[in-house]
Amino acid sequence: MAGDTTEVEAMVRAVLGDVLGLGAERTAALTAETALFGSLPELDSMAVAGLLTELEDRLGIIIEDDEVDGELLESFGNLVAFAEAKVGR
Repeated sequence: MAGDTTEVEAMVRAVLGDVLGLGAERTAALTAETALFGSLPELDSMAVAGLLTELEDRLGIIIEDDEVDGELLESFGNLVAFAEAKVGR
């Protein structure tokens, strides 16, 4: 894909912004190194389920329970890489 931002990355960014209610500025500031779970107060255990469900809906993927671990939500980059791999399957 052309450009610095993939469609999947843009979608993950949008889902995080929508589900967590992050403002446009905070959403735009997410980088691959941005820590997520444990660092964003909005991303608690209840929000994780909504986030993953919304990713499934918008990307047309299925996320299995055994694929969800601490590393997945450790950083924005990890979440994007996971979503890109799922879309690519």
